[in-house]
Amino acid sequence: MFFPFVAKGLCFLASLLYIRFCNTAFLKWRAIRVRGFVLKIFGGKEMPRKTIHLCLSSHDEVMYRSEADLIMGFNCLALAVLSTESRFLAEGFLTTHHHLLLQTDSPKEVMYRSRYAYARYFNSKYFRKGPLGEKKYFSLETDGLYHVTAALNYVLRQGLHHGISSTPFEYRHCSANAFFRKELGKFDSPELMPAKNRYLYLPKNQSLPAEKYRMSYDGMLFREDIIDTAYVEEIYITPRNFLFQMNKVMGERDKDEQSKENNMPPVTAEAIESGVPDFNPRDFKVFEQGKVDRKRMTDLDLCEIIDSQIVPRCLKEGQPASVYLLPESRRAAICEKLWLESRQYRSNTNAQGLLSGKYVTEAQLRRCMNL
Repeated sequence: MFFPFVAKGLCFLASLLYIRFCNTAFLKWRAIRVRGFVLKIFGGKEMPRKTIHLCLSSHDEVMYRSEADLIMGFNCLALAVLSTESRFLAEGFLTTHHHLLLQTDSPKEVMYRSRYAYARYFNSKYFRKGPLGEKKYFSLETDGLYHVTAALNYVLRQGLHHGISSTPFEYRHCSANAFFRKELGKFDSPELMPAKNRYLYLPKNQSLPAEKYRMSYDGMLFREDIIDTAYVEEIYITPRNFLFQMNKVMGERDKDEQSKENNMPPVTAEAIESGVPDFNPRDFKVFEQGKVDRKRMTDLDLCEIIDSQIVPRCLKEGQPASVYLLPESRRAAICEKLWLESRQYRSNTNAQGLLSGKYVTEAQLRRCMNL
């Protein structure tokens, strides 16, 4: 009976010291760790200790074919994190893979629950069978202020690193816009989903209290309700530093700071993208400068054309429109036709067609057509 009161008193004292003396990033990180340690020793609520980056990839197949798929992917992940009592720090979703950073003692359980729930949804929607994504996910454990900050920076800048957006904040499917919302002038909140319709955007037979975990009208759970934004903001310290970190270019200085911090390997683009087989360091350096090729079609736009315009013409009337219902020979023929159209556009920019005057790559076509 005595220990909980001792724990509360020591935590209060630690908080006072934290506010009074933590005027540097290093001391702030130590204070955060001390608070968790005190709670663990004296019977309070034990917080997860390991900060882990996780990545699930499916480089030869598109895992998220639409905006709705990306939303469901986040919701499945959010439920997995909450059900394992993990601390969600950041995430970034792309069509072929996703990155997340969290503090947890059960990373395998988080990945299993989110993968299983999303695969059920995806297979049911597209009449597909079997597991989705690579057999093994990639994980990278981090510790220390500079290591964790580097991991956060990378995960939050997914749209930038892959040439989809010119800033981290432009890309919707990452959590960059969840932090320092008031200080950065992000006051608007989207319309809420009616309570009776929430089940349509959550994994089967799962629910969350609407008063605590809000859902926007497009079906996405509010990131601010799922992610521990206060904890992440403590790491960045100020909104100005957060903006600086979101706009700086990763380089040798980041490696040097991490190497001086502890003996763990530095968090780099190559290390984090180890779970993505088609990662290209040369493209990464170009994209990180904020350069976006607007003439290149995104996977989402290409899948939209395939699923809504091409596939329905190839199937019988009334048959569900899914690329997975087409025989491989038919998918290959469609891929060849779109590839020829893309090549014609590259040689003649006035050419028009299904691709709306944009070009695609052969690898992009193959993964969107599941070849």
